[in-house]
Amino acid sequence: MSGKRVAGLDGLRGLCALYVLLFHCWAYTFRGFPRYRGPDWLSWLGFGRLAVVLFLVLSGFSLAMSAARNGWHLGGLGLYFRRRAWRILPAYWAALAFSLVIAWTVVRQPHNPEPTGESVVVYTLLLQDLIGAPTPNGAFWSISVEVLLYGVLPLLLVLCRRIGPAAMLAAVTIPVVVIGFVVFDGSPPAGDNWLTPHLLPVFAAGVVAAGVVASGDRWRRLPWVWLSVLAAVPVGVLVLQQGSRWMVGHYYWVDMAIAPAMTMFLLAIVSGRPAVLIRLLDSRPLERLGSFSYSLYLIHVPIVVAISLKLVAPRLGHGTAAFAVTTVLGGGLSLAGAWFFARVFEFPFQRYRSWAGLRKAIVPVEAAPPVAEPAPVSTSS
Repeated sequence: MSGKRVAGLDGLRGLCALYVLLFHCWAYTFRGFPRYRGPDWLSWLGFGRLAVVLFLVLSGFSLAMSAARNGWHLGGLGLYFRRRAWRILPAYWAALAFSLVIAWTVVRQPHNPEPTGESVVVYTLLLQDLIGAPTPNGAFWSISVEVLLYGVLPLLLVLCRRIGPAAMLAAVTIPVVVIGFVVFDGSPPAGDNWLTPHLLPVFAAGVVAAGVVASGDRWRRLPWVWLSVLAAVPVGVLVLQQGSRWMVGHYYWVDMAIAPAMTMFLLAIVSGRPAVLIRLLDSRPLERLGSFSYSLYLIHVPIVVAISLKLVAPRLGHGTAAFAVTTVLGGGLSLAGAWFFARVFEFPFQRYRSWAGLRKAIVPVEAAPPVAEPAPVSTSS
């Protein structure tokens, strides 16, 4: 871990986004998810939801790391919310416009009517987890969840400061468990909205991981990889035994049950072990993939749906050949498109933290005085 960068985390984000891309190529090819009718050797692609859960753990960790090192102080609510908006909204709004164009002119999202005016308002304001409306992009549900969790983070930090991170995690998890058993009799519905409350413990687990890292170096001695495996085995065996259809009906419990394993796996990466895994995740290709993973997540679904339903399915149907072609065409176009999309709507907003800085970078400063021997300027950030 050096400065603000943790070796391997960019690569992990990139792999998560790539897995979600493959999941959607798989799901839109072998129609009827979660009732899978494809070959068994491709069934491992049916757990895209778990990659989103890992994204939320990573998000909680990344956002809380600086605060954990500063006594759980955020450093100003206004600055925090401005930075989050600056980082998330430009690429999201551009992807929303792109998704609406595809849905209105090429193909709408499966199992959804064409987006309406209400859809435009709801999705522009990132209220889709609170208000149901026809979606222009099946991946956008989690963006609303994450933004709502951003709003809860300051409260989580206050709880960490006053009662400690472990007690904070218990305080947000116990009510979710009680509601699941008391209100829903152990079988909460797997709806499309109001997912933020039951995913709050997942996000909070990432905050706790930040507290562990900030507590000192003794935590590095623990065998986090093996602890992660031990925590994942019961959940993994249950999910594999019951299948993806069962998992979809029990997301409420599976999301929380897998979060401890993911949190400990994250701590293993931050500790730098195993070294061979860190070298893989920090390799140039995966680091580059992670750098535009947000853009890839935002734009891949409309592309995959258009390729699968308009180009591949009418010619090849819904078999293994159709999956291969959808993956090559839809996946390749999504990766290339996400790279260019990020260069326009993501990278500039990472490099420049204000409209003034962005304007200066785009519009050359006129009548600049000549300099005899200019100093070298670093482009690293």
